[in-house]
Amino acid sequence: MLAALNMNLSTVRGDIERLAKTADALTDSENLVHEMTSEVRTISHLLHPPLLDEAGLSSALRWYVDEFALRSKISVDLDLPEDFGRLTRESETAIFRVVQECLTDIHRHSGSPLAKIRLRQRDDQVMVEIEDKGKGIPPEKKEEMSSTGTPGVGIRGMRERLRQLGGTLEINSNGTGTVIVVSLPITETSSPSHPVAVTDTSPAAA
Repeated sequence: MLAALNMNLSTVRGDIERLAKTADALTDSENLVHEMTSEVRTISHLLHPPLLDEAGLSSALRWYVDEFALRSKISVDLDLPEDFGRLTRESETAIFRVVQECLTDIHRHSGSPLAKIRLRQRDDQVMVEIEDKGKGIPPEKKEEMSSTGTPGVGIRGMRERLRQLGGTLEINSNGTGTVIVVSLPITETSSPSHPVAVTDTSPAAA
């Protein structure tokens, strides 16, 4: 009887230990879900901030640049006139995506401690320049991006989006930095179509 009781107690002990491990795993999983939920909310907010639709490109860029500088520890100089007017939804989204992509690549690939963004409206054109003082784009990568084969999806996505809107994107890079130059025509009407996001992480502005 004592032997049988000991066997029963051992079985119960094993169950308790397994349940304790299960409880720990559940607690850990719950914490992961909370962290992931917070991260997804942050990412979705950064991808298309409400300010972009509500207050326009100027307010959205100032907010995004401040958040980026705070998180990345990269100093960002945003040269944006106070009287910079509203553009069409498609143009504002395209410019915001370009700035987003370039700053992300500067952070990931360039090693630059700073970035400069300059926006101007000239006659019927919007001009955007994003510059860094990093190590530049390697020659083989520049050749790949300029070829007709399979350039970086980030560059291809930005160029294609701008091309659809009648704009252009140029890349000038050497061993002391990279400059992205965007030109986009100003149009008077806006379409209700949804913006197309650039999700690639290729080194567009190394």
